[in-house]
Amino acid sequence: MASDSPFEGPLRRVSREYIARNPRSMEIAQRASAVFPGGTTRTTTFFAPYPPVLRAGAGAEIVDSDGNRRVDYLNNYTSLILGHAHPEVLSRAREVASSGTAFSSPTEHELHLAEVLVNRVESVEQIRFTNSGTEATMAAMRLARAFTDRPIVARCEGSFHGTHDYTAVPAAGIPDPINQLMVTLPYNSISDSEKLIDHAGSSLAAVIVEPVLGAGGTIPADPEYLDFLRTKTAEMGALLIFDEVITFRLGWGGAGASYEVIPDLTTFGKIIGGGFPIGAFGGREDVMSLLHPTKGTIAWGGTFNGNPVSAVAGIATLETLTAEVIDDLNGKGDQLRDRLNQVLRSSPLPARVTGIGSLFNIWALDEEIKDNRAIRRADPVLAELLHLGLMNRGFFLAPRGMGCLSTPMTSAHLNGLVEALEDLIDQL
Repeated sequence: MASDSPFEGPLRRVSREYIARNPRSMEIAQRASAVFPGGTTRTTTFFAPYPPVLRAGAGAEIVDSDGNRRVDYLNNYTSLILGHAHPEVLSRAREVASSGTAFSSPTEHELHLAEVLVNRVESVEQIRFTNSGTEATMAAMRLARAFTDRPIVARCEGSFHGTHDYTAVPAAGIPDPINQLMVTLPYNSISDSEKLIDHAGSSLAAVIVEPVLGAGGTIPADPEYLDFLRTKTAEMGALLIFDEVITFRLGWGGAGASYEVIPDLTTFGKIIGGGFPIGAFGGREDVMSLLHPTKGTIAWGGTFNGNPVSAVAGIATLETLTAEVIDDLNGKGDQLRDRLNQVLRSSPLPARVTGIGSLFNIWALDEEIKDNRAIRRADPVLAELLHLGLMNRGFFLAPRGMGCLSTPMTSAHLNGLVEALEDLIDQL
């Protein structure tokens, strides 16, 4: 179907420029299409005409197979808060790896990381590790169902809690009975959410929510909405689960501490592994006790759970992320969003930037954005144009416009993104 967007012509020009700048990546993408469906092993990293093939990263910058150097504002989808190849993280990971990369018995490294997280997060009394954020949310939801002996879990519209069946519904390959075990709440709408929660009634096991929608557009929750969910779930005898896989970077104790809301369970990932695969879920001791190996009712394993290399990399990262470092990074993020919005307000483009702290999202839509339903009103052609246009100018963001800051970013990196957006608008 043809688009009626006025940005079709500019997008074609920008796309041709991108292809001209990335011929080696195109060759590799064509090779990859023979062994990967669509040429990729991660659907989230794909975008048209093809993503660049990366070969190196250091600090805030990455280099692709064509030699293009870009400032990395995506950082493996927010997981590299210290940037690429941080010396202390690599040093500790190498040291531990040289003594063995995986064992069929506990190591002290996993215990140390668990102690760090329990000490930082008020709501977490005990914790278990997984290999990804997807596994962490899957485990937390199962745990909530077992603890309450109830089947239904509510999530928010536009949320992303991984790729397992319960959070991907409705979708191809997922049976309808699974969809019937999920309720979708309108994000930031107290009245509509309350009606749906009441309808679920005594069947509701938990509500899982991102304090800031990640894949849904980097939209912060209204404090009143999270307060409502905390109060309502307690009244219903259900659990409240915070998905902090992305948002844990926003405060020393995570976004939950910043919002001053204490959930029953919290899921983690991304930055707690320092660039290595990891996930975790934790919370109240009485809930987590169901995982006790001899007294509990849930057996939960994983060959690489608590992997020592991931653990020490995560410890090094979290030790570096003091409250002062996080506050400074959030302050830079607030300033960057303000500057980007100033550029967009003075331009004819229907676009604006949302976010909080070190997280942001450039939207191809100029209106107040409080929930993910706004994506239906955004111009997908303009969104693609902004993404490729910034890629051509040396700045790597997610195709949907999401970006994040890392600690090695300098004023030059931050100024560069603002100037690149100005230049792209001028060229249009």
